[in-house]
Amino acid sequence: MKKADRYTYRVTWSEEDGEHVGLCTEFPSLSWLAGSPTAALAGVRKVVARVVSDMEENGEPVPEPIATRAYSGRFVVRVPPQTHRRLVTEAAESGISLNRLISSKLEA
Repeated sequence: MKKADRYTYRVTWSEEDGEHVGLCTEFPSLSWLAGSPTAALAGVRKVVARVVSDMEENGEPVPEPIATRAYSGRFVVRVPPQTHRRLVTEAAESGISLNRLISSKLEA
């Protein structure tokens, strides 16, 4: 499997262009317009593969695919104090931890 096959791709409709647009999350500046979703995906995958190949040939760092990165499951979010207080109160009234409350809200 080529590294370019591990990147995060999606296809969406562009009303402005009147075509489907293929995108790659790890390469936000790259896209491919086409008349069908299948062609848009194929096009952006080819562009990404060429860019990755060029980067490797020139000794440039190549972005790591999101799918292969390691995640700890932990991140810090800053919120206003009144939001923090409201969430702590909601968690206490529900009989669960603040962490569990926030996790359930993020999953919703």
